[in-house]
Amino acid sequence: MIDRETFVELMSGVCAPVTVVTATSADGRPHGSTVSSFASLSLDPPLVSFALDRSSALLAHLQPGERVGVNILGAHQQELASTFARRSRGPGLKFDGVAWSVRAGLPYLPESAGWTAGRVERHVDGGDHVLLVVGVEEAEPTSTAPLVYARRVFGTHSRLAVAS
Repeated sequence: MIDRETFVELMSGVCAPVTVVTATSADGRPHGSTVSSFASLSLDPPLVSFALDRSSALLAHLQPGERVGVNILGAHQQELASTFARRSRGPGLKFDGVAWSVRAGLPYLPESAGWTAGRVERHVDGGDHVLLVVGVEEAEPTSTAPLVYARRVFGTHSRLAVAS
């Protein structure tokens, strides 16, 4: 096995999409967290996945059968990524001062690069994280440049240089 620091350094070089995953609790309060492990899983049926730390407060609101929203952040939304990455001291507090609305019964961040919503189908053990598999029920792509994270900084996609 490799040591933790080597693994962290290796993975810091992998560009990751930046999303804010959202849910609504039974009492109607919004919950959300920045997630950089969002990925397409299947076309037929349409499935996506993402991982949450086992200690994530959001995980309690995303049990199998529950609805979830994924806001794919735009390059201009770095501040939102940082806001939702912090540990919250109470339910809904991450949303204080943030422009958001309700869409499909879930917290929605306008001006994002994309949006999808669905239902958690299952949890898969992933060591110190839990992988959530989500059946996609609605989606809205846009042409907004996406926010990505690599080498511990935010950026966006650009054309790759072509080798001559």
